[in-house]
Amino acid sequence: MTEPASVADGSPDAADELARRCAAAMYAADRASRELGIEIRDIGVGRATAVMRVRETMVNGHDMCHGGYVFLLADTAFAFACNTYGPVTVAAACDVVFVAPAMAGDELVATATERHRYGRSGIYDVTVRRADGFRTGEFPAGELEESVVAEFRGHSRMSRATPLHDEGAEHE
Repeated sequence: MTEPASVADGSPDAADELARRCAAAMYAADRASRELGIEIRDIGVGRATAVMRVRETMVNGHDMCHGGYVFLLADTAFAFACNTYGPVTVAAACDVVFVAPAMAGDELVATATERHRYGRSGIYDVTVRRADGFRTGEFPAGELEESVVAEFRGHSRMSRATPLHDEGAEHE
């Protein structure tokens, strides 16, 4: 597949514009992220930042944000970062390490960064933090909890599909 004309000149501005168009098309179709209130606050070639407020309905039986929501936020940032090149790109594998709990009311920020692309594959790291940094925690009582909530690594695989940003495109 040839690259879209907008990035053929190799300019950083053209590549960032393609990344923004891909993100806009992807977000428009991403019902899960929109329903959960996830916002994409930053996008560029191989990087993305996603933000989500932890709602009461996201809290588990330990009165902490369910790990699935933390994973979902990290996976969303990863998905947007690896889809900045044009072709549809999906997760091949992901793993997460939960570092500290998030609580209802916390605003979480997931920052995804491309580490390496090779062929149709890529590796991305995502750090999920509390937006306000440190706060007084409950584990143990009175001590400050670090702002990092989770570390996530995603492995991507690019399809041979039509680019995301083309309206009416058919995807594999």
